[in-house]
Order: sequence, then structure tokens, then C-alpha cells
Amino acid sequence: MPKLHQTPVLFALAGALLVQPAAHAGHTTAQESSWTFGGFGTLSAVHSSEKQADYAANPLNPGEAGATRDWSYAVDSRLGAQLSYNDGGHWSAVLQVVAERNLTHSWTPKVEWANVQYQVSPELSLRVGRIALPLFLSGDYRKASYALTSVRTPVELYAAIPISNSDGIDASYRWNFGNVKNTTQVLFGGTSVPLSDDTRVKAHRLAGVSNTSTSGALTVRATAIEGELETPLLQELFSAIRQFGPQGEVLARRYEPDRKRATVLSIGASYDPGNWFVMGEVGRVNARSMLGDKTAGYVSGGYRLGSFTPYGTFSKVVSNTPNQVAGLDLSMLPPPYAPAAQRLNMELNGLLSMIAEQDSTSLGLRWDATSNAAVKLQFDHVRPRSGTSGTLSNIQPGYRYGRSFGVFSASVDFVF
Repeated sequence: MPKLHQTPVLFALAGALLVQPAAHAGHTTAQESSWTFGGFGTLSAVHSSEKQADYAANPLNPGEAGATRDWSYAVDSRLGAQLSYNDGGHWSAVLQVVAERNLTHSWTPKVEWANVQYQVSPELSLRVGRIALPLFLSGDYRKASYALTSVRTPVELYAAIPISNSDGIDASYRWNFGNVKNTTQVLFGGTSVPLSDDTRVKAHRLAGVSNTSTSGALTVRATAIEGELETPLLQELFSAIRQFGPQGEVLARRYEPDRKRATVLSIGASYDPGNWFVMGEVGRVNARSMLGDKTAGYVSGGYRLGSFTPYGTFSKVVSNTPNQVAGLDLSMLPPPYAPAAQRLNMELNGLLSMIAEQDSTSLGLRWDATSNAAVKLQFDHVRPRSGTSGTLSNIQPGYRYGRSFGVFSASVDFVF
């Protein structure tokens, strides 16, 4: 059984088998080629007291806990399998497939990872294919909830960037600075995410650098990634706004999401000496459009009592841009055009009110029932702020902005 006092990354390595093929310590000893197969899964049930909207842990998963269903089994449930190959020398490969609910209401399995790695030296490795984005402390295993103490990663931060992989290349270099072990990763690629059967959001020219440092019980990861978003959404709205002359052109350029440069900056730290742990992260996501410029973060900690781990988390997201704007100046328009402009202003502000501002306080308990299965119970008190709907979706006509609500989650996580 994996030791629960290991750091989250080591826990994932030992318990979930959900990592890229390991780098070789050297090339002087011949090794046989090997295949490794494993998998992971989560079965969950989620209830939200907010009945005029749906709670979702990820904007790419409709969730449907609240307005749509009293209890939803789709918020966190998923099944994944991974096949790895190592030739015993320089080459290795990995294929990971995950089935979970998506915006097309499908559970069709998707390829999460599919890449080939070449170990140039004990320090340097190169990969090509579909690769996990090195975002956040849990970025390498955010789909494998068994590797997490909590039911899910904090929604306020992780839902701000639901993209978890990139198609391209990367290079990782391991180096030491005194007693501090570092792995520096640079990447270049792109990704595409389906929003419906015929609409996709794409990220082009993704480029980034990430560094993970470890020293004893301390792990620190810092990441910077930038790319260009191709978002074929709301084109009719911004075309209509442009019809109102120079002021409409300025407004459309500021808020339309297509062909905008997006930037993600994050840093997080985890300290896990054995019986207890504490961790925290902060990140900024700037999409330079109506998708928002947000800063989010959390602090979390827990104490291990045999096979039981009680834990708590406080997380928060704030908008660095206004959630309401004046929009088109109606006083500058001929009276016949004012009603249409007012409707456009209302539609734009409705979109801006969806830029999440909220905080959550979470309490939970993890029970490692067997060597490869964990049962978790978690309660979240969620407070949307500043006249926004927070991270809720499917807002109904009777929804009251600013009203807090509770979310109860129960899950079983397993690996095989």
C-alpha cells in the first residue's frame, strides 16, 4: 500500500501509475523492454442546495447538480486507463484514455496523453505527442482523483483553466542547486476542445516554461504559459455591436474572445512532512476578452490519522476587470437605435457577469478503505460575489445573485 505521508506527486507515482515513463538513471546497464498497464476511476454523487443553477467542477463538464438534478453522478465521475512502454534504453511511450462527461453530453473516451519520449541523457528528455500541461501542483494527475486528498481540485483555480493537455513537443531538464532538486520543462504546441458537435475552441502557439523544485518535504512549482485563443463564439453579438460606429468597434475589440492572446501564470507549494500536510497555490489567467482576467488561489491542509485524513480548504477567485460596463453610449445614438443598443448592452453585461468571483470553504474526510480504493466525503460552502454567478452554469430565471449555497459530495476513487 502506498504510504499516505508521501507528497502528492510521489503518491501519484506509487499509487496510481499515472506518470510518464520514468527517466533512466544511466545507460551503462542494459535493461529489458517492458509494458505496463493500469487505470483509475471515480464514482461520485453530488448534491447542491442551489436549485436555480447547476454546480459543475469544470466548465467543460455540465455537471447538472442543482437545477437539472437533485443528485448528479457526472460532476466528478470518470474512468481512465493507461498503457506504457519502455524499451529498456532511451525510448519510452505512454497512452492514456479517459472517459468523462463533456459538453456534448457524451461519455465517449478521449485520448488524454499519447506521446513518445527519448532520454537524451540522465538529465535531459524530449517528448512529442499529446502531453500533460504542467499547470498547477496537481496538473500531472488532476484527472486521477485517487491521487488527491480531496474529492476534487479547488474549482476556483483549476476550473479557470480546464485545458489539461497539449499536442506538441517538450523538453525536461533535471538539475540540482545545492540540496534542491529541480526539473525545468519547456513546451510548444496547441490544443482543441469541443464545445458542441460542430464548435471547438482552439489554442494555437501554446508556449510555456515550468519549474518544479523539491527539497525534503517541500515541493514548489511555478509555470508561465501563453497562447492564442480561437473562439468562434458570439460572432453575431460583436458584429451587431460594430454596427454602432467607432464606439462599437472599440467595445467589440475589447471583449470579443476570438484571436486573443491568453496568459497563465501560477505558483504553488506543498509541504508534507508525514502525518500532516499543507499546500497552496495562486494563479492569474488573462484572456484579454469577455472571458476575463482572473486571479485565483487556495490554501489547504489536513492531518492523517491512520487510514483517515480529515482536511479543509479555502479557495477564492476574483476578477481583475469589471463585471459590468456602460457599453454603448445611448445618448450618442438616434432614438430609433437606442432600444437595440440597450439590448446589446444587457447581453454583453450578462456575459461579463459570468466571469467568476466567488470563494469556498470546504471540509472533508478521506478514508483509505483498501490498498487501492479511497472513500471521500466533502461539504463546500460556496459564496458567489460581486453580482456574478460564480462558477455555476445553466442559470435559471429565478436565480438570485450573491446567494451562498452548499454542495455535498461523496466519491469512491480507485486504481488498478
